[in-house]
Amino acid sequence: MCGIVGATTHRDVTDILISGLNALEYRGYDSAGIALQTGAGLQRLRTKGKVRDLQALLEETPLAGDCGIAHTRWATHGEPSTKNAHPHLSSGTIALVHNGIIENHDELREELRAAGYRFDSETDTEVMVHLIHSLVSEGNDLFGAVRLAAPRLRGAFAIAVLSSEEPGVIVGARFGSPMVLGIGFQEHYLASDVHPLLAVTNRFIYLEEGDVVRLDTEGYRIRNRDDEPAARPVREADLAADSVQRGTYRHYMQKEIFEQPHAVAETLEGRIGSDHVLPNIFGVGADEILRQVRQVHIVACGTSFHAGMVARYQLEDLADIPCMTEVASEYRYRNPVVPDHTLFVAISQSGETADTLAALRHARENGYLATLAICNVPESSIVREAELVLMTRAGPEIGVASTKAFTTQLVALQLLVLELAQLSGQVSTEQLAQWIRELNRLPGLIQNALDLDAKIELLAENFVEKHHALFLGRGSHYPVAMEAALKLKEISYIHAEAYPAGELKHGPLALVDYDMPVIAVAPNNRLLEKLISNIEEVRARGGQMYVFADADALGSLKERHGQIIELETGGTLLAPVVLTVPLQLLAYHVAVLRGTDIDQPRNLAKSVTVE
Repeated sequence: MCGIVGATTHRDVTDILISGLNALEYRGYDSAGIALQTGAGLQRLRTKGKVRDLQALLEETPLAGDCGIAHTRWATHGEPSTKNAHPHLSSGTIALVHNGIIENHDELREELRAAGYRFDSETDTEVMVHLIHSLVSEGNDLFGAVRLAAPRLRGAFAIAVLSSEEPGVIVGARFGSPMVLGIGFQEHYLASDVHPLLAVTNRFIYLEEGDVVRLDTEGYRIRNRDDEPAARPVREADLAADSVQRGTYRHYMQKEIFEQPHAVAETLEGRIGSDHVLPNIFGVGADEILRQVRQVHIVACGTSFHAGMVARYQLEDLADIPCMTEVASEYRYRNPVVPDHTLFVAISQSGETADTLAALRHARENGYLATLAICNVPESSIVREAELVLMTRAGPEIGVASTKAFTTQLVALQLLVLELAQLSGQVSTEQLAQWIRELNRLPGLIQNALDLDAKIELLAENFVEKHHALFLGRGSHYPVAMEAALKLKEISYIHAEAYPAGELKHGPLALVDYDMPVIAVAPNNRLLEKLISNIEEVRARGGQMYVFADADALGSLKERHGQIIELETGGTLLAPVVLTVPLQLLAYHVAVLRGTDIDQPRNLAKSVTVE
């Protein structure tokens, strides 16, 4: 969602802050702003639009200072506008930037109005800066004022605050939204994540829930949620600044699609032998816990939820373990029935997804055997709070529409399926060895799918003028169809829906005509003939049919079934991963032809850190 970056140094920080905002663009935003401590006090520039618009303002009105904060805003309270953009000021002496939502902003606003404060924006953020100013006016320093203000704020938030009365000082707080402290030589930084700071440091402290930090050029002090001094470990990031660059690719999404053979190979590296899953890949002592599992509950949001749905089919089909998959925003607000020996699995690319993190915390109070995180970001909240962890190792994913994170989540979940099948004795040694051999083929099969790029680019021309699309799948390929529909709607803005193919006659068939492209996902499995019957139903009503099919299914598919895109999928275990790739390419090329903002689609954010 919103992005925060701050720096206190012995040099001008303007370029550091703007570079940081550029690195945070992937999170999604609609406005940007900066505030600096200068010889003339606090100075601020804000604008609706892109970081480049803020840079243009800085060229017209240069600012310079050795301590400052900057922000990209994703609107929650108040429309996208300059007046609602951050930083917000109070009395011209305190500046604040904020990621999150304050739920009790209305009552605090009335209290502050009664005390004489005037509000210039529609945001909940302005309430915070006035509240902190009121506490400073009572004689508290900025560090103390933030610590006093935090307990009065309900919601999830991370903030960075400056005062013109305390040169070189930034105060940050983390309550429900992520924040990292960057450590340099006589320089310190704050940011929403490590990416905006990789150009200036690789040493970070990941603030914990309830932490408030004061930093200046000489050092930093952290107090925890109990207002006690806290020591936090310093971590070295193994990412380079150029790891989040686009390189020769036109878009980050395109780059990330083509990185999938390598990303999947990284997910598998050191986790499988020639015929088995290696011991304890989910953590020390994990095998003893997983040996007791009799049921699995998977909770996630968006693309990660689709990965969990695929895993549900595979857990029940291959490991004979019952599985429930649920959207985190629903799960967190109900009281689930948890049978004995149930494993809870939370899936999140960022590890900071607000609803998934809340669901994980809810699960820890509900008697699960253990909690397991499938995640891409080390040191994220979900990774730190789960008992067992499997990192996907996809590498930084900058495009808002997830691609390599999804396929690596599928592979990580397949490792869980095979591990549970192996530990429970539900599969023979020979069958397990066969599945392991299939997994080892996966990077090559994905590369073969990517070789269809030129063909799919031509196919995309058929979709450019369409307003709707329907995706069909059966079994574990129904969630693959759901993911394909999500990709198309996210980046091309074409309305797309996915249905189990067997549900066509229960409503969706009414929508089918010549102007409605229908895309079917057709692996070569026991449901193929059923799927072909559904394809015939579409064709009989004039629907334009596109079939992404396993090459081994071509004996059953005919030209009359529509345009067929064939590829080798590698069998039951791998097909959901391999068939996903050309569908990602389809969405990408349709969006290119329609001229949309592919890496930052409208109204969306990469890391959904608020409800």
